[in-house]
Amino acid sequence: MGPCTGGSRSSRESRAPLQHQPLPPPPPPPPQGRRAARATAAAAARAGRWAGAALVAALCYWNSLRGEFVHDDVWAIVNNPDVRPGAPLAAAFANDFWGKGMAENTSHKSYRPLCILTFKLNILLAGMNPFYFHAVNVVLHCLVTLVLMYTCDKAVFKDNRLAFVTAVFFAVHPIHTEAVTGIVGRADVFACLLFLLAFLSYNRSVDQLYVGEHFPPTASFPFLLLSLFLGTCAMLVKETGITVFGVCLVYDGFLLSQNRPRLKNGGVPQKLARQANASLPPSLEFPSASRENGKHRVAHKGTWNSCHPASPEEQQQSNLSVLSRALWAVLSYLTIHNKQKFLYTTRPFLKRAALVLTYVILLLYFRLWIMGGSMPAFSEQDNPASFSPYLLTRFLTYSYLLAFNAWLLLAPITLCYDWQVGSIPLVESVWDVRNLATVLLAVVMLLLGLRCIVAFKKLEHREVLVGLLFLVFPFIPASNLFFRVGFVVAERVLYMPSMGYCILLVHGLSKLCTWLNKWKATAITISAFLLLLLSWKTVKQNEIWLSRESLFRSGVQTLPHNAKVHYNYANFLKDQGRGREAIYHYKTALELYPRHASALNNLGTLTKDLAEAKEYYKRALQLNPQHNRALFNLGNLL
Repeated sequence: MGPCTGGSRSSRESRAPLQHQPLPPPPPPPPQGRRAARATAAAAARAGRWAGAALVAALCYWNSLRGEFVHDDVWAIVNNPDVRPGAPLAAAFANDFWGKGMAENTSHKSYRPLCILTFKLNILLAGMNPFYFHAVNVVLHCLVTLVLMYTCDKAVFKDNRLAFVTAVFFAVHPIHTEAVTGIVGRADVFACLLFLLAFLSYNRSVDQLYVGEHFPPTASFPFLLLSLFLGTCAMLVKETGITVFGVCLVYDGFLLSQNRPRLKNGGVPQKLARQANASLPPSLEFPSASRENGKHRVAHKGTWNSCHPASPEEQQQSNLSVLSRALWAVLSYLTIHNKQKFLYTTRPFLKRAALVLTYVILLLYFRLWIMGGSMPAFSEQDNPASFSPYLLTRFLTYSYLLAFNAWLLLAPITLCYDWQVGSIPLVESVWDVRNLATVLLAVVMLLLGLRCIVAFKKLEHREVLVGLLFLVFPFIPASNLFFRVGFVVAERVLYMPSMGYCILLVHGLSKLCTWLNKWKATAITISAFLLLLLSWKTVKQNEIWLSRESLFRSGVQTLPHNAKVHYNYANFLKDQGRGREAIYHYKTALELYPRHASALNNLGTLTKDLAEAKEYYKRALQLNPQHNRALFNLGNLL
């Protein structure tokens, strides 16, 4: 017998084609000209988006260039001694935003020296012409729009078209009218620009290409220092700028430290695992790789998963509710074993956080020192809820004001330059129907927060997290949570938080277009109509801010139950020599708020009957014994 051939003829014939079958040729690369055309088209589209966003922002505020100095512009610029050309530069760093000493009892403690310097530069280059003040504000708004689009492209959305739509929504939102058209709103616009630049610098400082067991290290310490510097400048333009450091740290811990390349099966490279195991104690080693179906399988232990390995109970949490999963994720971090791994793997992040937090503490200490260790003194007219003796009233009112501000972002229908003295009555009972708005806002924010907690291990919903960070953190200083503020609602303070709102809005619209696949064109049409509607509202709102008369008259028309707007309009009428109309609005202000001492004093100056005028001055002094003008006027009568 011949030697064994190891198989039948049929089996050899069946294997032969497999051994000699040639591999299919690779697809030919695209022609060089086609690739160049694609690159050119992409560059043109990118340039078109940049030009389009800037053009939309400029066109919406083009009519604001005709405006004059109105409302707070008069006190912050025209009557501010620190802004005048002859004033020393040191005065801007020694006094508050209105030119008063920081240690004075009447100071608002608003320390914004860099914004004051921009006003001085305006006067130095173009004098007291309001056109150039408005032009600078419009240019800054255009820059913020472009930097926001760049930020969304790099750190938020995967599709640069969504970044463009976010920037356009931000550019046309009517809530920005007070910040952009009102010259003193430059503090909010300029601080927002520095806020975004500080955020981008911090992102550049972290090594986002790092793959390993630890959190990514600091790749560029100069960029980290630049972020601290820009954040400090933002704080010196307006106090809310300091919140960028909180945004950076949360973004670092939740996203930058998760955003690293991994293997398709969710693991880490085997070579990296061997290198890491060589330097780790046994309890912290990567699991050894095994072979399955001829392929290496490495159990994935990403940055957070390595700190908190899956347990049998954790494997069953897919059947739990979203709330239970979120609570389990938090509780699982509290074990001693997990704490040890957490400290080991998060060491690079903890170093950055320690540096930033220490720096923030120093900034806050400096801020308290420059204020003389005292907080600003506000009146009941400025913030009625803070003077309520009832804790429940303060809590319910402050909570409702959060929902009210959210509504202004969602539907900016009713806008006014002043929301004080009767504009929003106090919420004094749990049965007040307005509490439903508070509960609705709390539910929405809770669901968004839980969505982030549940999904952050999967690196999903980055848009939701960044939107919440940009929405919540910049609003914290104006929320009355930590200290009393000098207003009820101020539209200008929503300039920064509106970035987060626009991110969430565009993310929601994109999801809506995905869900309504058959009605995608309709959804896009509705979005375009919404943009046109917001643009129209912004242009119309700019007209209101063009002059003192149009601004103050609009306040009376929009909020007729607001005593402050009647008082301001009466002051304007008094300056114009329209005494009879001024008396009517002074009396209306007193009907709405009988304790308005300044209205009583000004009413006395317009009254021809000396006995009646004397009575007005005495009533003003009974309400405010330190009212200087009432003291002076009463002294002239005696």
